Amino acid sequence: MRIAFGSDERTALTDAVAADLEARGHELVLVGPPGGGDEQWAEMGRQVGALVASGECATGVCFCWTGTGASIAANKVPGVRAALCTDAPTAAGARTWNDANVLVMGLRLTSADLALEMLDAWFDTEPDPGEVDNIARLEPT
Repeated sequence: MRIAFGSDERTALTDAVAADLEARGHELVLVGPPGGGDEQWAEMGRQVGALVASGECATGVCFCWTGTGASIAANKVPGVRAALCTDAPTAAGARTWNDANVLVMGLRLTSADLALEMLDAWFDTEPDPGEVDNIARLEPT
């Protein structure tokens, strides 16, 4: 699977998550400092969202200090449902009830172990077919 992967800074956490995603067999499209760019959180979040919304990437994973700014920026792109997650149950719920397509994590408080748990939940969870009507209500009008 192609994954849009971005952060506004490259850290041990982003390196660990990128390595895990590649070990799972995913191809990463790097945005921001992980790819050698210098995009700040707003532009990086928007670019990750655009890659997902266009279909160039199946999903996105991105980071900023709190995760809030990257989440807001990605959600400005029509068709993106970015979820700022802090634990595995939240990541699973974002997929189950919201069909979230961009996982956002904060660099400040997320450990590598916690991030990998969130990735497991993200990839192991499918949207609930009973939520189709609610998910449709998330689309811009």
